[in-house]
Amino acid sequence: MEFPCIYTFLGSVFFFLHSLLLSSVSPPNMPQGSLEVFLASAKGLEDTDFLFKMDPYVILTCRTQEQKSSVASGSEPVWNENFIFNVSEGAEELKLKIMDSDIGNDDFVGEAEICLKSVLREGRIPPTAYNIVKNKEFCGEIKVGLTFNPEERSSRDYDDRDEYSRGWKESSHSDRDRTSRRDDSPRGRRHSPERERDYRGRDSDEDRRRGGRRRHSSDED
Repeated sequence: MEFPCIYTFLGSVFFFLHSLLLSSVSPPNMPQGSLEVFLASAKGLEDTDFLFKMDPYVILTCRTQEQKSSVASGSEPVWNENFIFNVSEGAEELKLKIMDSDIGNDDFVGEAEICLKSVLREGRIPPTAYNIVKNKEFCGEIKVGLTFNPEERSSRDYDDRDEYSRGWKESSHSDRDRTSRRDDSPRGRRHSPERERDYRGRDSDEDRRRGGRRRHSSDED
């Protein structure tokens, strides 16, 4: 079996595994980009203050990213604020936690969860009312608009793969060159059957001459 074929085969296998690893880290179908959240307003919130109007604000969470809105006033607050989150693998929902700002400890009003599959697929969802839940009970609505801006995959990733492939191809060629040079060297050159017989014949003649000299010297003694 010739060595160049082995190097070419190993290079092809390694390049395939490298491409598979890149595709598993950054799958081409995985949505990546920015999510723009428009926090419009809310209504029907349960007022936790008995003497004064409530001062609600919203904590928006997307995976490990967290942002906070300004503090509004009343049980039907209006924010009209925009927030931007980076969307990557595992971003499946947006959590909204409504709090009532108060002296000391803020009061929990309720929360809402928005699934992101639709906006990642369609690109935009106009301001829509979502239920606010507290202890599994309905306690108001919050209106939110979503816009997903996908990130265009740079051709640099594919250039890197092509460059990596070219490097492996060049390495395979250089290995074949080194192998061919090694085979052409006297040490790596294979003997033909005729040369083997010639060498053996020379060795046997040399042995006979040496043996003859030894016997001649013994006769003189």
